[in-house]
Amino acid sequence: MSVVNEEQVAAGERRKLVRSATGPSLEEINGTVAVAPKDAGFLKSLLSFSGPGALVAVGYMDPGNWVTSIGGGQQFGYLLLSVILISSLVAMLLQYMSAKLGIVTGMDLAQATRAHTGRRLGIALWIATELAIMATDVAEVIGAAIALHLLFGLSLIVGVCLTVFDVLVLLLLMRIGFRKVEAIVATLIVTIVAVFVYEVALASPDMGAVAAGFVPSVQILHHEELILALGIVGATVMPHNLYLHSAIVQSRAYDRTTEDGRAHAVRFATWDSNIQLGAAFFVNCLLLLLGGALFYGKSADLSTFGALYDALGDPQLAGAVASPVLSTLFAVALLASGQNSTITGTLTGQVVMEGFIHMKIPLWMRRVVTRLLAVIPVVICTIVFNGSEVALEQVLVYSQVFLCVALPISMAPLVYFTSSKKIMGERFANKPWVAAAGWLSTIVLTVLNMELIWSLVQDFL
Repeated sequence: MSVVNEEQVAAGERRKLVRSATGPSLEEINGTVAVAPKDAGFLKSLLSFSGPGALVAVGYMDPGNWVTSIGGGQQFGYLLLSVILISSLVAMLLQYMSAKLGIVTGMDLAQATRAHTGRRLGIALWIATELAIMATDVAEVIGAAIALHLLFGLSLIVGVCLTVFDVLVLLLLMRIGFRKVEAIVATLIVTIVAVFVYEVALASPDMGAVAAGFVPSVQILHHEELILALGIVGATVMPHNLYLHSAIVQSRAYDRTTEDGRAHAVRFATWDSNIQLGAAFFVNCLLLLLGGALFYGKSADLSTFGALYDALGDPQLAGAVASPVLSTLFAVALLASGQNSTITGTLTGQVVMEGFIHMKIPLWMRRVVTRLLAVIPVVICTIVFNGSEVALEQVLVYSQVFLCVALPISMAPLVYFTSSKKIMGERFANKPWVAAAGWLSTIVLTVLNMELIWSLVQDFL
C-alpha cells in the first residue's frame, strides 16, 4: 500500500471516530480562526496560532495557585520551587499531547475517551471530570469574592452571589469573537505578571536560596509539605485543561487534509503552549517568592488572602516595601485571575458534557449550572463558618488537592491515545521517550496521591 493510501485510510478511520463522537468539538468556534499560510515566516505563523495557549495557561495561575504557592513560600520558604518547576515541565508535556490529539484526530480528549469506552464508564468519567471542574470553579468563586471584599468592602456572601452574574460577561465576550476573547485573556495575564514582577522586585528575595529551591529535596515528602506540594501540582497541572486544549486548538483553520498541514499546526500549537505555560511558571514562582521573601519565618497568621492583603500594607510584616498600593495591586490581580479562569471553566464544561455523554445545552445554561454548582457549597460553608475567610480558603486548598487526585483519570487516556500508532498514525504517535515520560508522570502522581489519601485517613483515625 502506498504512503498516500495509508494516510487516506488512517484519516478515514479518524473521521469514523469523530462521527461516533457526535461531530466537531466546540462546533461554534471550530475552524473559525484563520492562520498564516505555511510559507509565511516563523513569527507570523506563531502569532496566528497564538491564543489557545493563553486560555490554557490561565488555569495555571488561578486563585487556587495563589493560596498554594504563596502559602508554600510563607511556610517553607523556597523549598517548593522544585515542585513548581517539575509541575510546569509535566504540564508542558501533557499540553503538547493534548494539542496534538486534537489536531491530528479532530477529537478532543473527552470525545476520544468516549469513543473507546462504554456508556457507563463514559458517564463515570464525566462525573469525575465535572467534579474537577467544580473544584476549579470553587477556587474562582472564593478568589473573586475575597477580591471584591478587599477592594470594595462587600461581604463574602454578597461577593459569592455576585460571581453568579459573570455568566453575562462571558456570554458578551463570546459574541464579539473568539480571537478577541483570547486577546482579552492575554491582556489580563500580562497585568498579573506585571503586578507580581513589581512586588517581587521590591521584596528582593535571596537569589542564592531561590536557586537552591529548584533542587528537589526529600523534605517535600513530609506530611505538611506533601499536602501543599500536591496542592501546587493540582493547581498547576489542571486536569480540565487537558480536555480544553484538545478542543480549542481546533479553532484554527489549519490544513486538515494532509499530514504536513497537521504537522505544521502541531508545531506552532506547541510553541504557543510552551510560551504561555512558561509565563504561568514564572507567575507561580513569583507568587512563592513573594510569600517566601516577605513572610517566611513570620509568626503572624498569613494563611488568608485578607491577611496577605493587610500584610502587604503593614511595614512591621512586609518591611519598608509595604504600602497601600501593593495591597490594592494584589487584590486587582486576584480579581483578574478569577475572571480569567471563568472563561476556561465554562468552555471545558461544554467540552466534557458533549464529549462524554453527548448532551448539548445552550452556553448560558451551561454556565449558570456550572457556577451554581460551585456557588452552593461555598455559600453553605460561608454561612456555617460565619463568613470566616480562613475556612473558605481551607476549602480552596483542598479543592486543589482534589484536582491532583483527579488528574491521573485524565492523564492515563491522554498518554495512551497519543502513544497509539493506530489512533495517531506513525508520524504523530509519541516517541518512546515521550510516552515513557508521560507514563512515569502518571504513575508517580498516582502513587503520591495514594500516599496523601492514606495520610489523611490516618489523621481522621
